[in-house]
Amino acid sequence: MKITDYMREHLLLLDGGMGTLLQAAGLRPGEAPERWNLDAQRSALIREIHRQYFEAGSHLVNANTFGANRLHYTIEELEAIVAAGLALAKTARDAAAGTQPKWIALDLGPTGKLLKPYGDLAFDDAVSIFAEVVRLGVRYGADCIFIETMNDSLETKAALLAAKENSDLPVFVSNAYGADGKLMTGASPAAMVAMLEGMGADAIGLNCSLGPEALLPVVKSYLEHASIPVLFKPNAGLPTEIDGKPFYTLQPAAFAAGVAEAARLGARAVGGCCGTTPAYIQAVAEAVADLPLLPIRKKNETVISSYTHAVTFGKTPVLIGERINPTGKKRFKEALRTHDLDYILGEGLRQQANGAQVLDVNVGLPEIDEPALLCEVMQELQAVSDLPLQIDTGDAVAMERALRRYNGCPLINSVNGKAESMAAIFPLMQKYGGVAIALTLDENGIPATADGRIAIAENIMAAAAQNGIPRHRLIFDPLAMAVSADPTAAETALEAVRRLHAMGCLTSMGVSNISFGLPARDAINGVFFACALERGLSAAIMNPDSAEMMKTYHAFRALHGMDADFGDYIAFAQRLQPAQTAQSASPAGAPAAESGSALQDVICKGLREQAGALTKQLLETRPPLEIVNAQIIPALDRVGVGYEKKQLYLPQLLMSAEAAKSAFEVIKAAVPAEARGGKCAVVIATVRGDIHDIGKNIVRLLLENYGFTVTDLGKDVTPEAIRDAVIARHAPLAALSALMTTTVPAMAETVRLLHEEAPWCKVMVGGAVLTQDYADRIGADFYSPDAMGAVRYAEQINETL
Repeated sequence: MKITDYMREHLLLLDGGMGTLLQAAGLRPGEAPERWNLDAQRSALIREIHRQYFEAGSHLVNANTFGANRLHYTIEELEAIVAAGLALAKTARDAAAGTQPKWIALDLGPTGKLLKPYGDLAFDDAVSIFAEVVRLGVRYGADCIFIETMNDSLETKAALLAAKENSDLPVFVSNAYGADGKLMTGASPAAMVAMLEGMGADAIGLNCSLGPEALLPVVKSYLEHASIPVLFKPNAGLPTEIDGKPFYTLQPAAFAAGVAEAARLGARAVGGCCGTTPAYIQAVAEAVADLPLLPIRKKNETVISSYTHAVTFGKTPVLIGERINPTGKKRFKEALRTHDLDYILGEGLRQQANGAQVLDVNVGLPEIDEPALLCEVMQELQAVSDLPLQIDTGDAVAMERALRRYNGCPLINSVNGKAESMAAIFPLMQKYGGVAIALTLDENGIPATADGRIAIAENIMAAAAQNGIPRHRLIFDPLAMAVSADPTAAETALEAVRRLHAMGCLTSMGVSNISFGLPARDAINGVFFACALERGLSAAIMNPDSAEMMKTYHAFRALHGMDADFGDYIAFAQRLQPAQTAQSASPAGAPAAESGSALQDVICKGLREQAGALTKQLLETRPPLEIVNAQIIPALDRVGVGYEKKQLYLPQLLMSAEAAKSAFEVIKAAVPAEARGGKCAVVIATVRGDIHDIGKNIVRLLLENYGFTVTDLGKDVTPEAIRDAVIARHAPLAALSALMTTTVPAMAETVRLLHEEAPWCKVMVGGAVLTQDYADRIGADFYSPDAMGAVRYAEQINETL
């Protein structure tokens, strides 16, 4: 029986932690646990742990392959590790008592690197890295693939694509959420559900990071939106430190009660992560034994997402900004031809500031390489804006390339009733997910009547169903045509909207097409928009810079009970005040700049090229130090405040830091090295045995932008090497990072050594497995849960010197 068939009628019991058990058995700090698969004596322990999980009641056990990939092992060693890991799990299954069905998963963990544009790992390289492991898992007999502990949406997509493209095994996908209910790079549960479900994952959910009670709100969000099984593998609470080792305080009975609550709410697969043992899984098995099985309901939500959040159609009208499109826009065409990305990004940011909820992206010009430029613009937009994107192209190659690399669940513009169009788009939707705008035209053109357009919509729905695409993943565009050419065009389009709405279909239109060829177009557009909204229009591709259109939108929502306490309408009305409309728009979440500085604004928006260019201009009239202190640092502070308040997320923080770096490079080129000054020295490293350096790299980038002299020792750094670097530079501050529970003892050893041999040096620590209590126990001087906290502490240390 396939595991997916079993899950339809049964609760699936997963396994628990592996790393903490190996650590208790002697795994040294920094030692790679996957290599134990190849050691005769230690592999017996791996096999025994698997057997104990099966005998505790687990249906699915993950092989010891979590960190196995070519970034950490040679190709030859990688194959040996995967083969041995799966063989150990199979032997344990054969030896285990218990009559329950038993399966074995290939375990895929994160690479430990950030993907571009925020890090240095290319998306296609990430897919290739995961694909190698997947193919080995298939070769050596895995029953399914379990992707887990992913804290970045784009890396999660890379792993899922690799699994789907290189096997036909069931794929489970689990992400690691923080205390704020978001992934490290900002994704909400609803955004992850939209992306992963659309791409065909067989079960989705969350693991690691926190205990069951703290993660229960995330489970509830998954269950609210997901139409496929939801899995849950929390930690045994947060670790503390006893005798130099991590200790998890939540005991089996309390852990099982929390997990059982998730199962009672509808989670279909449950187990444990860090700190859990077979005793925990046995307690869970007993706690869920008599729970009724809730059905997995189809939610039929029409949802797209960015890397941070989801946008749902059908509850309130959705505005799709139309300005990133060369049609009828001379300046935009010129920007495409000259590769003026800052102008294009500025168009997107302005539309976001003016109220767009989705951005249409069309770069189609005959003389350009559309597939390459569409991907570049899309990726650059996603680096500076958190809005979902509508991928708008008639080039099938460009569409697939963009859908593959899009970070989220996209809106696809478009499919139509032509057989050729449906044959091209529907397979892409099956593979990459997404929602498609469906144009009501076919081989015979655009019907002149509403009846004809409805007939095409019905044909598209039927063809989509045959391709496994349900109706809720289609938004129909009945095509507004110019009334200047056909006086009946408005009524025809409006009647088609009304009838599609009555059929339960969602609709969208390019509203401004209606006024083509007429003067004072905004007046026509605004009234037509109101008429369409009254007939049930779900979304509009429109110009959010148009005051008339936005008046119609906000007034309609206010009058139809869609705007609680008229909050959005009042905010819009206030923005119409002349004094306020003259101000530059700051990125969503960042406090406004008191000085209205253009340089501050472009740094906050993450516009790298523009930041460098503006800095060059400012150097003609202002001293370099004034630019740094009055423009660059305040901009970083604005974004930092937004990040600390959870109004901005890691990608926005990083892109702003890159823009500031661009400005600093111009400053450095203009000022002799001896005249630059600078803040104190900081030594930074990921501790011995830990090969994850994402968090460390983020802190380094921010510290450098704030003017600190940073020595980055890299990852897997011994306590002695860190001590030597601190002494050589007489650094007053060392910053230590650890992601893995097995490497925290190495951090404790490093803190002790620095305090003994470099007593002047303060030590701050951070990382996903750390808490304030743990930091206190190992003697750290400061604990920061995020990068901006590290910067704030470094500033305090610098002020005392």
